Amino acid sequence: MRVVRFLVGMALAPVCCAVTGAVLELAWHLHPAPDALPGAGALAAATGFVLWLLLYFTAPRPVRTYILAHELTHALWAAVMGANVVGFNVGRNGGSVTLSRSNVLITLAPYFFPLYTVLLILLYYTLSLFFAVERYSLLWLGLVGFSWGFHFTFTVAALLQRQTDIHHYGRLFSYTLIYGLNVLGIGIWLVMVSPATLEQLIELLAGYHARLAAGLGDAAAGWRAIME
Repeated sequence: MRVVRFLVGMALAPVCCAVTGAVLELAWHLHPAPDALPGAGALAAATGFVLWLLLYFTAPRPVRTYILAHELTHALWAAVMGANVVGFNVGRNGGSVTLSRSNVLITLAPYFFPLYTVLLILLYYTLSLFFAVERYSLLWLGLVGFSWGFHFTFTVAALLQRQTDIHHYGRLFSYTLIYGLNVLGIGIWLVMVSPATLEQLIELLAGYHARLAAGLGDAAAGWRAIME
């Protein structure tokens, strides 16, 4: 299985490039308001992200808040996939969750599922039942960037340490899966708090993957020509 996961990781690498291109294009063409300049939505999200980075490097870090999110994410994905949460513990220096069973998504979920960003989006849709929250798309995009920045910084910090989760499934497979799902997630979070649509995201993903397939086909044809 380690060999299979390594090969899957290699196959996922170019897919990650295609997903990145699609999400960047979606972000650049966000128009939170009719008179907004191109890139205004992306700038709002980036501003929130940079603001979090400033806090992360200058203020005391809320490590326990991250540990809580990390363990809750394990438990949430386990519950969704039919596993039982047997034990749950969160402390100042670490936490743990005991499950009746696990799989790759449950194990790696905290590295690609930004719990606080998801809670923020749930708040957005709850408030939308009573207020015209879409008028403040730039603010919400900034909050998405801020909350995802929290997820990003602590995820990177965690991955820089030895993680048994990563070593169990192999680094290449784990890192490409985590990266790809994180970037795809950014596209989904942006769609959910802006006028961009899921159809636009799917169309961009299909286009970039079609270009990827064409490029790989041309490369294979060129390689065969060289070998002949």
